[in-house]
Amino acid sequence: MATNRHTIILMQTSQNRATRTFMDYGSISQAMDGICGLYERKLKELNPAIRNITYDISNLYNFIDGLADMSALVYDHSVQAYLPYDREWIKQRTFRHLKNLAH
Repeated sequence: MATNRHTIILMQTSQNRATRTFMDYGSISQAMDGICGLYERKLKELNPAIRNITYDISNLYNFIDGLADMSALVYDHSVQAYLPYDREWIKQRTFRHLKNLAH
């Protein structure tokens, strides 16, 4: 699988349609980093006094599930188009990404 697959993360943080936004990355791995970073910034916002915040995969999953919507569009060179992926795929990929970082 090509590592340099342009990835767009579409998300909506609440039921308010005005909270719709997107982030784009040069690879799936960078996109998963971005999602983890988003969660880590949220944790720092909620816990400003704590210097080293730790979390486990279930906390990250709860964050992803707590968003009104989240999906990914990943560029596939073989069909020269973006393929859509759902929230479950994002959760599987963030898990795999964090597992790879741990090793």
